[in-house]
Order: sequence, then structure tokens, then C-alpha cells
Amino acid sequence: MSGKKILIIEDHTDLANILSLNLSDLDYIVKHADDGLKGLNYLENETFDLVILDLMLPGMDGIEICRRIRNQNIYTPVLMLTSKSSELDRVLGLEIGADDYVTKPFSVREVMARIKALFRRIEAFSITNNINGKDKNNVILGDLEVDIDTHNVSVAGRSVDLTAREFDLLHHFINRPGRVYSRAQLLDIVWGYGHEGYEHTVNSHINRLRAKIENDPANPEYILTIWGVGYKFNDSLSM
Repeated sequence: MSGKKILIIEDHTDLANILSLNLSDLDYIVKHADDGLKGLNYLENETFDLVILDLMLPGMDGIEICRRIRNQNIYTPVLMLTSKSSELDRVLGLEIGADDYVTKPFSVREVMARIKALFRRIEAFSITNNINGKDKNNVILGDLEVDIDTHNVSVAGRSVDLTAREFDLLHHFINRPGRVYSRAQLLDIVWGYGHEGYEHTVNSHINRLRAKIENDPANPEYILTIWGVGYKFNDSLSM
């Protein structure tokens, strides 16, 4: 049995039941909340491996739930479900900390594939940390200090608050200093699934990350732009 625990926050009972049945067939432990406030309460008081979060909910919408749990440093992966087709809603969900999204109507097979992709990404991060020896509690690069376990980040002793996605980007970069990644590669690796046409989301995350960790974001010391290619973490900084 996988033992992974998944919370579905979805007010459409039939859809929630279909997802629960298919997830149970894959040996996941499933819990369901039919409104936003109940779902938020579960997330604040229990530990889950994944939350499947509808955007439109009674009580509290999915965007607000995602924003609140990320502000509380709850890093549970979020797969957002939305019936909205506007680009703004999808990008907003990703930028406030959702890990992936599926637009309704969707096939259950697609949702299962997205879930498996998210878990593969999480497991790959864990394996890479162990192989590279980056599982030490603290990584120090220049004035930048990153606690991998607690997600605490500081610069020259000053605490920096990162969103879950900003931390994932930083975490990926510090594990592979010097390696250059295109926006499409970062979107696929860090978000866990390709989102064609949304490479600008990577730019906005990197800009916000630089604003928080760089002394001079216009002349970055840590995350460097390789013009015409992508980004890399400065490999001249010693651990």
C-alpha cells in the first residue's frame, strides 16, 4: 500500500466520488471536504501528501485556501481543479503556490497522470538530495543560508519569506550550481508537468525570488541570467 494521504476539496459530490474511487484503487488514502472552510480546517490540523483543490467552492474559494496554507508554510502539493478557462486564473493559481492545475472538463486518467507526475517530482527531489549530500540541514552560499528541512531562508542573517514555488526553484538551483536551464525546463522540472505557453510564469517567479534574496536584483549574485538560454545558480560561490 502506498500509504499516501490525499485530501479532495470539491463540492461536486459525484466528481469527488469518482476521484476518490480511482485514487483508492491506486491504494491512496482519501479524505473529502465539500466546502472550502472544512478543507482548510483539515489542512491546518492534519498532514496530507497531496490536496486536490477545486477553484470554485462554497465557504472559501480555492485561491484563498492555497494562499492561506502557503502563508502558514504548509507545503502540501496542490493540484488545482478549475472550470474557468481564463489564463489569469490558471497563472494566479500557479503563482500563489499551486503545483499543477487541470481544467474542467477533464478525464480521470489525466488527473491520475498529473498526480503520479507530482509524486515522481517530489521523490526525485528527495533522491537527488541524498545522492548529492545536500540533505544536511543547512546549505550556506555566500550570505545566503537555506534550511532544507524547515524551508527557512535567510540572507546575511535576515529572514526571507518565500512561497512554496519560490523555495522549490531555489532548492533546485542550489542542488545544481552552474547548470543552465531554459524556462521550459524549469517549468517542467519544478512545476512537475509541462505547461506549454506559460514559460513567463518562470520569469515572474525568478524576478520575485531575486527581489527577496539578492542585494541588487538588477545585478544578481545568486541566480544568473544566461542570455538566449535561461538561468543558472552562480557556481563560483562555495558551500
